[in-house]
Amino acid sequence: MSQPMTSFGAFDLAPIHCGTFRLDGGAMFGVVPKTLWSRQIPADEKNRILMGMRSLLIRSHNTGKTYLIDNGAGDKFDEKMSRIYGMDLGSGNLMDSLQKAGVEPGEITDIIFTHLHFDHCGGTTSMDDHGQLIHNFPNAVYHVHERHWASATQPNAREKASFLKENIEPIKESGRLHLTGDDVLYEEGLSVIMAEGHTEGQQLPVIEGISKGKKQTIVYAGDLIPTHVHIPLPWVMGYDMKPLVTLREKESFLKRCADEDLLLYLEHDADTELIRVGYEDGKFYVSEMMKLADLKE
Repeated sequence: MSQPMTSFGAFDLAPIHCGTFRLDGGAMFGVVPKTLWSRQIPADEKNRILMGMRSLLIRSHNTGKTYLIDNGAGDKFDEKMSRIYGMDLGSGNLMDSLQKAGVEPGEITDIIFTHLHFDHCGGTTSMDDHGQLIHNFPNAVYHVHERHWASATQPNAREKASFLKENIEPIKESGRLHLTGDDVLYEEGLSVIMAEGHTEGQQLPVIEGISKGKKQTIVYAGDLIPTHVHIPLPWVMGYDMKPLVTLREKESFLKRCADEDLLLYLEHDADTELIRVGYEDGKFYVSEMMKLADLKE
């Protein structure tokens, strides 16, 4: 049975859950000691923390387009890699979530990739019974920032393991790749802001709409703010290519969120979909947690 999407001005929105996985807690919090971060997110016996993979489905009333932002790690991992990353697609997977939203994969017209690390684009393809890669979204245009595409196809040694050949090559060979610039406007009310600290050319979609009679803006926070625990400025991932750039970007971004009452949509938080951010006594903090459905009239 399909679940109603959330009306948001000229758009209808739905969270798309692509499963969970686990990453090393130390890597997720960089120089922050475990004694601090483990109070917020518990680690398992392998020091891994539970991470969500939460995409966002956007239907436009104005253009008739159906957008998907990112699509999780997909189902192509072998048993060894699934065990290493603690992959769990039974807790909610891409195709089931789309079905619940009442959308068929062929209806997706555009996929906006924040970036192409494996946990953000692996759902683009699946493996058939003969071991051949098949496209899950045969009609979708794939939008990737041109600067990030260069990084993904010619990766540095530190980032190379995050760009999987079986994810990148089908996008390239599809004939539906669209390389974007810094000022891309997908349509009225759907734009992006750039973040360069985690990886070159990460694009964070910005959706402007109306909730409960008031103008409201949602920012898909990607890997700039992966979870609500990453709000403190120094809590920067060890995975980031340029952590000092991330630090500056976070400060500027969170100031804007607090000043303009923006909502942050969290891709990797296992439990929390949306947050508001406040600022007091020189520190940013989570002022409200909610679900996308809470924006309904």
